[in-house]
Amino acid sequence: MTPRLALAIAAGLVVSLLGTTPPATADPAPAALPSTAVAMGDSFISGEGAGDYDAVVDQSGVTQAFPGWDSPNSNPYFCHRSPHASIAVADLPGIDQRVNLACSGAQPGDIANPSSARESGRTVAAQLDQLRQVAQTGDVDLVLVGLGSNNSHFTFGTVAAECAGRFVGDGYTGWWEVWIDVINWVTGAELNEDPCTDADLASPEQLTAAQADTTAAVRQILDVLDEVDADGQHRVVLQDYINPLAPSYAADYLEEDGRDDERDKYRALVDERYAAGCPADVASLAPAHRFSQGLGHLVGGVASTLQAERPGVDVTYLNVQAAFDGARLCEQPGSPGNALATPLRVMDGPTGVKVESFGPFDKLDIKRVTDTCSDYYQTCQESWHPNASGHQVLGQCLSAAWTRGGTALTCSRQPDGSVLVP
Repeated sequence: MTPRLALAIAAGLVVSLLGTTPPATADPAPAALPSTAVAMGDSFISGEGAGDYDAVVDQSGVTQAFPGWDSPNSNPYFCHRSPHASIAVADLPGIDQRVNLACSGAQPGDIANPSSARESGRTVAAQLDQLRQVAQTGDVDLVLVGLGSNNSHFTFGTVAAECAGRFVGDGYTGWWEVWIDVINWVTGAELNEDPCTDADLASPEQLTAAQADTTAAVRQILDVLDEVDADGQHRVVLQDYINPLAPSYAADYLEEDGRDDERDKYRALVDERYAAGCPADVASLAPAHRFSQGLGHLVGGVASTLQAERPGVDVTYLNVQAAFDGARLCEQPGSPGNALATPLRVMDGPTGVKVESFGPFDKLDIKRVTDTCSDYYQTCQESWHPNASGHQVLGQCLSAAWTRGGTALTCSRQPDGSVLVP
């Protein structure tokens, strides 16, 4: 064989081999991330009051299950994220997974900073950092935000303790001073016996300042969503708050043993209203509802501001202030069994045993249970929040916000118990 022939044969083999080599294939497209709904904010979103709370990962990455009622309130478990929260039970077509990042007691500053960075915070990471983690494995399409009732200017828990403590203090004149602990653990201020007024709850200036803080926090949520949501398609629902107390009490709760709450020493009436879940003066109800309306204006103002700033962003204000109409505490006889909110309850020591009635209690008994609330706030923090049935209603409201959208929706409960979102 001549060198020229050998070279020709070799060249032919090369061409033949190249011709039989399969063409290169493109890398397979990455699988689409599951459509995800996320809850962020405070107790009215986390599921406080709905029970069966999940373990929560702390800011070090350690999962914290129930640590015992006598543990520090800073424990992440007491974020009280419930599988019965509205984010978990709402009908959300197209959503594949739901993630609850909300934490009971959360303030606007907890959105971008670890809650532990402030006094009385919990050892959980900033909610934005948690959102970034969720976005690594999920396509965030819905974010439910409940924020504003707790802030550096006022907090819901303080307001609730103030009004309940004043009522009980007045009713137990002569030794009411043991209830001061319920208030002093938060405010350091001396409790008086007068019904709560508008000025005791939140001033217009405080509400304005809280709205600015909340707006800044939600703006940060929108910024992070722009960073982490690859398709840029997501809806943010800003939900406001429900007053757990009726605007007026049913006749059953107006007096007991011939005494109403306009005079001193109405112990039997205190016992009756506590058992029903609504230990507060009749005269405090109107200021409390104006406070709730103020929170509604706050959240609505946040939504309006951000809608004007970012007209291309999908932000819906969900007004739920009337979602429990006719089913608030003490609105009907039979409370709290027929209410959509949890009754105010304290425990007899950090035992897990809630006190249902003060009827047999004396002064030392009262001091013991109120000291429990002040020393171990987690033992009474479920008070005056939506219960599991209440979250079913809020889930219907959220479902409408998800399927319909728009700048604002109002969700209200009808006399027959149905939920209307016009």
